[in-house]
Amino acid sequence: MKAIWNDTVIAESDDTVIVEGNHYFPINSIKKEYFKKTDFTSFCGWKGMAKYYSITVNGNTNKDCAWYYEEPNDAAKKIKGMIAFWNGVRVK
Repeated sequence: MKAIWNDTVIAESDDTVIVEGNHYFPINSIKKEYFKKTDFTSFCGWKGMAKYYSITVNGNTNKDCAWYYEEPNDAAKKIKGMIAFWNGVRVK
């Protein structure tokens, strides 16, 4: 699987986990030079507190378009150390 934004592969892995229709990529599969942690968070009742990254490629930034659960609830422990995408990031 590949995560693509602004015509650039930002993550690639053969070992994604699908949860609620989203592919979660291992954190070590991302191209770190494009990622910057943000202060944005959201909460999911069964997964826990999500933290976010913005992605900058070729001078364009996609704000808060990648999320991860640093300490997911027990029900979501299979996505610990994984990252997922939205807001225009294509996964194929």
